[in-house]
Amino acid sequence: MTESNSTGREDRMAKVAFIGLGVMGYPMAGHLKNKGGHDVTVYNRTADKAKKWADEHGGSHAPTPRAAAEGCDFVFMCVGNDDDVRSVVYGEDGIFAGMGDGATLIDNTTASAELARELAEAAEEKGFKFVDAPVSGGQAGAENGALTVMCGGAEADFEAAKPVIECYAKMVGLMGPAGSGQLTKMMNQICIAGLVQGLSESIAFGQKAGLDIEKVVSVISKGAAGSWQMENRHKTMDQGHYDHGFAVEWMRKDLGICLAEAKRNGARLPVTALVDQFYAEVEAMGGRRWDTSSLLALLNR
Repeated sequence: MTESNSTGREDRMAKVAFIGLGVMGYPMAGHLKNKGGHDVTVYNRTADKAKKWADEHGGSHAPTPRAAAEGCDFVFMCVGNDDDVRSVVYGEDGIFAGMGDGATLIDNTTASAELARELAEAAEEKGFKFVDAPVSGGQAGAENGALTVMCGGAEADFEAAKPVIECYAKMVGLMGPAGSGQLTKMMNQICIAGLVQGLSESIAFGQKAGLDIEKVVSVISKGAAGSWQMENRHKTMDQGHYDHGFAVEWMRKDLGICLAEAKRNGARLPVTALVDQFYAEVEAMGGRRWDTSSLLALLNR
């Protein structure tokens, strides 16, 4: 079956599974159903959440990843870390046990490049396709269907999956072979760590100097210092509010992946390692679930 999407392109409506309905996965799966018009079955470790999603969006829910994946063209997953990915992919109730020949597994989890390569190899042996596709844009990006998706995999597999991924994305790009999407996400997080620390120090400096932060940012954000973080986080940071966006514990998980990969490839990440330790101090202050802009709280304590 085909149907014209908002761009006028004819895309085949697919049978899709989505594994993992956290703050990102829940709305992403919703866009696949409502924006894409795909036939979506979901699985979540907490079954009540999967039932709630199905009731809300008119899709289906399954008792296991295997059951969700059966008969699907594309299986998406967005879970916590490498171990969580392996727990839903392998085993008699795992995704691979339910997938059919030629189906594609798309991993939106931020995980290691090593795991992505492992899954690509295992998928190929079983006659499946695999694309690692970590995302950036946070909860708001997921809810608005405006995520940036960084992919790794074979070009043909990516091109087949791209129209489906676009249901929840504003930008989708192929970065290279399997693992390249995860490596690109690591670069993204390395950039953010340095940007947020710099912004935090700047705001702390301005506060001590008695400047009107809003006035200052209205000027400097239009120059070379401008960034998404400055535009979208300076107000809440100045107010000392840290309940917006990506949690510190998630950032520390991601930075741990970056630092481990750097150890493997020989890259030097002195600022990233330092900011990771600053986030550890934020956690010790009780800020595990604060958003990443809470580096300012550490400077102002």
